[in-house]
Amino acid sequence: MGTVVTIDLYRERGVSPSEALPYLARAVTELHRADKVFSTWKAASPLSQLRRGEISLGEAPLVVTDVLEACRYAREISGGFFNPWALPGGLDPSGYVKGWATGRALDALRDADFDGAMLNAAGDIATFGAPSSHQVFRVGIVRPDAPLELAGVVEVSGALATSGNYESQERLVNPRTGRRETAVASASVTGPDLGLADALATALCVGGREVLDLIGHLEAYEAFTIGHDGDRESTPHFPFAHRVGAEA
Repeated sequence: MGTVVTIDLYRERGVSPSEALPYLARAVTELHRADKVFSTWKAASPLSQLRRGEISLGEAPLVVTDVLEACRYAREISGGFFNPWALPGGLDPSGYVKGWATGRALDALRDADFDGAMLNAAGDIATFGAPSSHQVFRVGIVRPDAPLELAGVVEVSGALATSGNYESQERLVNPRTGRRETAVASASVTGPDLGLADALATALCVGGREVLDLIGHLEAYEAFTIGHDGDRESTPHFPFAHRVGAEA
């Protein structure tokens, strides 16, 4: 996956290492399994073999078919602004897989006796429960022009994905044009599923207002953008706990 994932576990009476380690091991195994199958950097991964035409989709692990079906759905509801089949270098579902794999790792913790858990994969957040009975998870969204400052604080119940070229220069590609370009500087999407939120955040970053309007019609998903000029827009119910600076 090419990123660092942090895992935080919460329980009001405390979490001992001996209790946590077996569940953490399961979560880490899920992340490694996803990387082994879907890495575009590892020549032996099934995805790399599929990209080179060395195996067919039917010969790849079944999970590859499942992920690509989810990517087709994301492509449809994003108006084609998320399209792993239209990227330089060939099929690349990384914009979905990072969030999907993080969500699977979170699922490995759900049957443990924790009040809540949060996984952070380079700014893509998956949660369940809460840090305590008197709190909710809150996450800051940074300003793309000043990454040490916040544009706002979001209440997260489920998932939050943020995409932007400020995190990795010249990374995002508009699949409609094939060019490395973005419509906004930063795009954030909340919802119940981090894989889909991740894909939609990618689409929103390259598609801008057109994708923001599409997300506004999706049940349980909300979105927020910061333009290259600093202008801010959001869907009506984006879960801000606090905004900083210009209002959307």
